Amino acid sequence: MAARKRRRKRDIEKDYPRRQFIAKLRRLADCLEQEERFRIQVAGERISIPHTAIINIEHERGSSEEEIEFQLKWSLGD
Repeated sequence: MAARKRRRKRDIEKDYPRRQFIAKLRRLADCLEQEERFRIQVAGERISIPHTAIINIEHERGSSEEEIEFQLKWSLGD
């Protein structure tokens, strides 16, 4: 078995135009529904998300803004 490429830690946010964001959400929903891997490129890095990923929604509220995050989490071995 080949050694797995070491991945650097990463924490970025990427803004998308509304239409691109909607298209990505549609593709994600289709992949989840069909139990297929979802592939996306974010800030130059390709990411492959298994259909078995844990999905959650996070809500944060501060004094001047609110935030909703749709999150997918998976083990690197998946």
